[in-house]
Amino acid sequence: MVEPFVGTWDLKTSEKFDDYMKKLGLGLATRTAGCLTKPTTIISVTDGTVTLRTESSIKSTEISFKLDEEFDEVTADGRKVKSIVQLDNGKLVHTQKWDGKETTLVREISGDNGDNLTLILTLEDVVCHRYYVRAVAKQ
Repeated sequence: MVEPFVGTWDLKTSEKFDDYMKKLGLGLATRTAGCLTKPTTIISVTDGTVTLRTESSIKSTEISFKLDEEFDEVTADGRKVKSIVQLDNGKLVHTQKWDGKETTLVREISGDNGDNLTLILTLEDVVCHRYYVRAVAKQ
């Protein structure tokens, strides 16, 4: 069930995000800007379609998809990828494939009230953790 992920999430801290962006092949200026921004992610579901919107002062992106169905995605850094998002043991697992490469973005909910979201980005030997908190408490 995607429902635990639905809400507005504010980034608080990151670990190894610069390393992850470097592994993607991004330049210094883009990596510096990416590390300075604190994006908000908004996850919603309408009629079985999940929408994931990321907003920041530098760039905003939005994707909509159905679980377990491959879709075309243009990432914030401009990569054209084939993506699929699946639920796996309560985690939202987003896999992107392009040019023979693959990265995974795993979202996991934690905390007493489900008010913490950890995003784990993995590309080859680089693993990045981004920690979010729910902006508005669940009703």
